[in-house]
Amino acid sequence: MKFGDGVEQAIHSVAMLAGLGKGQVLSAAALAEFHGISPSYLLKHLQALSRAGIVATVPGPKGGYHLAKTPKEISLLDVVLAVEGPEPAFRCKEIRRNGPNPLPEKYYSAPCQINAAMLRAERAYRAELRQVTIADLLAQVTKDDDGSLAARSCAFLDANVRTQS
Repeated sequence: MKFGDGVEQAIHSVAMLAGLGKGQVLSAAALAEFHGISPSYLLKHLQALSRAGIVATVPGPKGGYHLAKTPKEISLLDVVLAVEGPEPAFRCKEIRRNGPNPLPEKYYSAPCQINAAMLRAERAYRAELRQVTIADLLAQVTKDDDGSLAARSCAFLDANVRTQS
């Protein structure tokens, strides 16, 4: 399984927004600059996060994004589903019915074992991602930080955070 680059970008953006105070927002351009990524590509993912209720948008020239939920309420699965969509990674096309000599219908009454195994794997990875919240990630980063990460983030936030009145 392979996630698109947008998943990583969205998780990092949500984690950065988690550091904002009440009434503060960051523009999509600032988030893109901090992560060294395309603003237009990130904007697409921020819109998906907004539709999913993970981030909220403040319109206008001094607007931007902030979290719509607390970091503890946002799981990695929430972000993945917002960006990638709810469809399973594996989609069985029932190719066993193809070919020059297909079997009678009675052999297709149950899902094929390949599909069943892939769906079990899907449930397992989703269960794992559901257990990890943005708050969990931030707690681990804070624990492991020697001060360098905080200094980098704080300097950038000081220069780019917009405060709403």
